Order: sequence, then structure tokens, then C-alpha cells
Amino acid sequence: MPTLNRVQLIGRLGKDPESKFTPSGKKVAHFSLAVSNHWKDKSGETKESTEWVNIEAWGRLGEVCQEYLKKGSLVFVEGRMKTDKYEDKGETKYFTKVVAQTLQFLDKKTAEEPVMSMEDDLGDYEA
Repeated sequence: MPTLNRVQLIGRLGKDPESKFTPSGKKVAHFSLAVSNHWKDKSGETKESTEWVNIEAWGRLGEVCQEYLKKGSLVFVEGRMKTDKYEDKGETKYFTKVVAQTLQFLDKKTAEEPVMSMEDDLGDYEA
């Protein structure tokens, strides 16, 4: 049976991207994305709900994120969901993130920003 793991989000960064290197030397950037939903309730009052999504970008895409994105940047991110786990005081905890495969800047372009979206081969993805 075929499966599909694809996520598309448009939102604003909650903080500047943070980068690090894995023990094998691969660069990875992390940032959070605020995705908001607006609607009117029965009385006509505008309501808003915001979801925060953790994003992870590897390799050259991570480098571009670190160089050009900052808190408040508006971006389109396409990627796949991944759930990781860790131990905290003897208890296993799980968290879900999006591993970015494509990213597009949606803010007005400045002279130094790339014109096209960046794509990266995720064949070397590491945990």
C-alpha cells in the first residue's frame, strides 16, 4: 500500500535559526515556525489560533536558513514529518518535527537573498 509523508506550511519564524554540526560533520539548522489560523465566531468576532512547529533543515538548505532567515521571517516550508524520542529522568519522551526539503522566502526580496527556493538531497539524513 502506498504512503505519503508530506507537510506544507506557511508561517513566521519564532526565533533566529540555530545551527550545529553532527559528530560526522553534517550541518543542521533548527527553528520554530508559527502557523496561524484566523476565523470569525458566531458573533462576528475575529479569532486566531497559532500552532508552533519545529523545523529541521540539513546541509546546504540549513546553511541558507542560518544565513538569510531571522525571527519574524515569512517562509513556505515543504518537508516530511519525523518523530524522535529522548530520555528525561528515566522517562521516554517523544516530539514531532518537520524535516525541510524545500524552503521559499516569502518576505520582500533584498538584494542578497537567493531568488529561487533551495532544495537539498536528504539521502544522508542523520538522527
